[in-house]
Amino acid sequence: MTHTVVWAFFVACTVAIPFSAWRGAHGTAAWFAAIVAVEVIVLAVKGWRCPLSSVASRYTDERRGNFYIYLPNWLATHNKLIFGALYVAGVAFALAQWMRTSA
Repeated sequence: MTHTVVWAFFVACTVAIPFSAWRGAHGTAAWFAAIVAVEVIVLAVKGWRCPLSSVASRYTDERRGNFYIYLPNWLATHNKLIFGALYVAGVAFALAQWMRTSA
């Protein structure tokens, strides 16, 4: 349950980046991008594996993509690809909006 709540928090931050930029709240968009960037750094340091996966794996032999999170297996399996692309697109949009309004 905890992992799902943490996941939802980072998804909300990822989705909020382009919406904040669209509204002209560039500082807010930057904060959301920075919060997600910290998570990306943690994942990179841990070999692209969530630290909570290691904790959960001690309590079950199950190893499907969603064995430790309340998500459909297809989403849990492709989580990093889907939300990584959304993060990069959101940051690119935010930067474009910021450059457009500051020019």
